[in-house]
Amino acid sequence: MTRVTIRIDFDDGRHLGHGKVRLLEMVEVHGSISSAARAMDMSYRRAWLLADEVNRMFTTPVLAKQLGGKGGGHARLTDFGRLLVSHYREIERESKLAFADRIAALEHRLALPAPD
Repeated sequence: MTRVTIRIDFDDGRHLGHGKVRLLEMVEVHGSISSAARAMDMSYRRAWLLADEVNRMFTTPVLAKQLGGKGGGHARLTDFGRLLVSHYREIERESKLAFADRIAALEHRLALPAPD
């Protein structure tokens, strides 16, 4: 399935793309960075570094974290975190609609895959 993937490159070299947004969505669903990492088949360290990077990228926190202890740590999206995910997904949707005809024209001209 053809899809448009958006990566927002900010002037200072930081960026936000599908992977980081998907991680945020998984944190919201699973309630922790470690559970989100497992769901995405990603190492905890990688997930934590990405989550921390996004959390420090903006003036308002994206994640609210509670460090481990009895019962383990927890994480959830802040109101701004949910807004960030919503904005990103809306940009994706609008891009898909805006470029649907051009993408279809390109798909129409795709060569058949080479046989194995």
